Amino acid sequence: MKTIKFYAMITALVFLTASCVENSGKYKAAIAQRDSLEQVKQALDSNYSQTLVVLNDIETGLSEINQKEREIKVNLKGVEGKTTTTRQVIAGQMMEIKSGIEQNKTKIAELRRLAAKNGKANNKLAETIKRLQNEMDEKTVQIQSLQTELEQKNIKINELNTTVDNQSKNIAEQQNVMDQQKTTIKGQDKDINTVWYCIASSKKLKEAKIVSTSGLFQPKKVMDSEFDNRAFTQVDLRSLTSVATDSKNIKIITSHPQSSYVLETGDDKKITIKIINSSKFWSVSKYLVVQI
Repeated sequence: MKTIKFYAMITALVFLTASCVENSGKYKAAIAQRDSLEQVKQALDSNYSQTLVVLNDIETGLSEINQKEREIKVNLKGVEGKTTTTRQVIAGQMMEIKSGIEQNKTKIAELRRLAAKNGKANNKLAETIKRLQNEMDEKTVQIQSLQTELEQKNIKINELNTTVDNQSKNIAEQQNVMDQQKTTIKGQDKDINTVWYCIASSKKLKEAKIVSTSGLFQPKKVMDSEFDNRAFTQVDLRSLTSVATDSKNIKIITSHPQSSYVLETGDDKKITIKIINSSKFWSVSKYLVVQI
């Protein structure tokens, strides 16, 4: 029994000691330092990854510049007897080279900024940056010399500008055609969805020649001849859901499927034509004539 009590006391002391250690200032400081070091490590890892990406971009850019330079030298052979198109190609390649040089200069500056984040640049990285800068300086001198050779062969960069201008003109013309097509389609869409309605007395409908009769016992004819279109209200069928007649008694003269509308009577006993199926309602006639 005494042995059991002894081990129980020992166990309690162990837990108590661990608890005290965890709550001590030294323990908390150690944990904080560990977390801080982990954050520094993550930052360095991220910085290292960015550095590799920029280095790769610079090397790729330099390789592309060299490739374009070789292509220009090949195209320059016997260029005097070649077409204007070849001269334009050479001018375009020179523009690409100049653009590549400027991009690489920007990347090298970014590389210096990343190296400085570590407090002081790694010696190997510093040597790499210096090498890349020297290569770009040498390449700039070489391209200036190549530019002089192009000018001697009467190849000027403004030939490329002419090509670009022509391309821009073609694009503008294509855009103009597209705009005209859109305008035409928009106009057609408006025409397709345009409808008219007229609400008037029998007398006014006759005066506007919307309704006419050949004789006393002849049926009425609707818009059988030239009628006054000003008597109609023009609307877009997609936005017209109802037509208020402002009358207690109406007669729909034009043909519209009965299942496409209902007549609703308000508190004032005046009738409103409620369109429940727009496409069906206007399928027979684009004109609605209501006699009041």
